[in-house]
Amino acid sequence: MLRFAVIGLGRFGMQLTRSLTEAGVDVVAIDNDRDHVEQARDYATLAIRLDATDEEAMRAQGLSEVDVGVIGIGHDFEAAALTTALLKTLRVPKVIARASTTTQARILRSIGADDIVYPEGESATRWANQLLMFRVRNLVELGEGHSLVWITAPQVWHHKTPHELRLRQKHHVNLVAISRAVKPDAEEDALRHTSTVIIVPGADEELLPDDILIMAGANDALSSLPSD
Repeated sequence: MLRFAVIGLGRFGMQLTRSLTEAGVDVVAIDNDRDHVEQARDYATLAIRLDATDEEAMRAQGLSEVDVGVIGIGHDFEAAALTTALLKTLRVPKVIARASTTTQARILRSIGADDIVYPEGESATRWANQLLMFRVRNLVELGEGHSLVWITAPQVWHHKTPHELRLRQKHHVNLVAISRAVKPDAEEDALRHTSTVIIVPGADEELLPDDILIMAGANDALSSLPSD
């Protein structure tokens, strides 16, 4: 199961905590304000009061083991920047940091933030849906609650066909296309076309390791697909 850390429990952080928890993932909620932590206990798997810039305290609480860290600190940019750097030091695979300006965003990216969120213009629910699909290579929103995503074929799908996997009946998603690597015939061809795209694959098209699958469906269904 995916494990998230939401650091900074203002309005955005609290709503994000609630949305992620309701989606059935583990969420560690962190803030240095006692009232915020007490409120988060109604939603989070674990709510902790601590200083997120304290490396020893963060390690002691297992923050090095989360899959995604979201820094929602909005009132103290220095703390947000230090926390971003600390999560990268702890080798958290994906770190998303809040920014209020493009300058802040540029600084946060320079110290390791993988993505930036501007809470004033983006809803926590929308970000929760994207975070639940954080392993996707790309995402295009098709409309309310539906997306088109690019994912690497999960290992459990290797050498199986869409018919065998029952993608539409079991997973409620549609396989739109496959981007498949093609081994060049000769060394001098290595810089030429090295992939092919199979549009609307047939029901008997075998899925291969390293295939990039372009899937369409409801966000809830897409976020429930196997991840390995």
